[in-house]
Amino acid sequence: MKSMWKSVVILAFILVLCTGVAAVPAEGGSADQTSLCADENVVISVIDYSGRVITIKDYPERIVSLAPSNTELIFAIGAGGRLVAVADQSDYPIEALAIPTVGGFKTISIEKVLAAKPDLVVASTGNTAQVLDRLRSLGVVVLVIDPETISEMLDAILLLGAITGNTLEAEQLSKDFSVRINAVIDTVADRKETPSVAHIVWHDPVWVSGDGTFQHEVITRAGGTNAFDSIEEWGIIGLEEFVIANPDYILVSSGTGMDKDDYDIIYEYVMNEPRFQRMDAVKHNRVVIIDADTISRGGPRIVDALEEVAEVIHPDLFMSTDRKRVPVESSPAGIILPLLAISVMVLLAWKKI
Repeated sequence: MKSMWKSVVILAFILVLCTGVAAVPAEGGSADQTSLCADENVVISVIDYSGRVITIKDYPERIVSLAPSNTELIFAIGAGGRLVAVADQSDYPIEALAIPTVGGFKTISIEKVLAAKPDLVVASTGNTAQVLDRLRSLGVVVLVIDPETISEMLDAILLLGAITGNTLEAEQLSKDFSVRINAVIDTVADRKETPSVAHIVWHDPVWVSGDGTFQHEVITRAGGTNAFDSIEEWGIIGLEEFVIANPDYILVSSGTGMDKDDYDIIYEYVMNEPRFQRMDAVKHNRVVIIDADTISRGGPRIVDALEEVAEVIHPDLFMSTDRKRVPVESSPAGIILPLLAISVMVLLAWKKI
């Protein structure tokens, strides 16, 4: 269950305390951003996604990101140049590939984080409490960013903008995303039908996205219904159960470091599985490849996923695009999809502890 901190705007308060002389604009910022405090020393206090009050003196110049989604958010607000280390699989935007890494999502190296000498570490609850508590005990300032909905992702943009000094960029980005999201919602409001949609994370066995996931929210906001919304988060579906559900559209994950020969392995499985041949989505060519990171990371590209899915399931309302035929480029720093399925299982087990 979400904490009460997530039921309200994350930016419950932002205190800016000032002492000293004239302020110097933060990197990527502007004089307007720092004009709210005409002094050199700026103390920023925010409430993060763990409900903690995080206070730092001056805008951070050295930032470490412990989650690929947070890396994307930091670049999106214009603070990517201040990243001195990132988590493995931080492969977007392309500039992130040149930044030193500090380990996987759940295998963060505390030694490497400390070696980067960060002013701020932007983490996720998935990095484990043990790692985050250890960093805090060593005097590292840790900000937890862990959006579970698109709205919370927009809040995360504003929070990061406030703590980095890139307030104007963050506010504009949030507004732009809101315009795009509302455009999709307004467009699909005119739909004649609400098609059922299934999202397959992995095929052996068949893992699908259920309620409480970004994939579920993307499907429903795009004017569809999740064929497996009775499942909480992610779960395994038997082949016969999947056939009986007979969704109008099937989204299949791809990308995430797949080799060129295997990027569409889930798609090929769905299209060639004999028991699936009687399904409407297979018969009518409505099995669609979608990049796994785009539709599952709590970062800025989730808006791209929303637009893509809306176009796919409501082609009469949007410009026609043959999504299935567009190959997804492999991610050099990624991991293969079987490991994604394993990660999902680990996440589910961790949440039940």
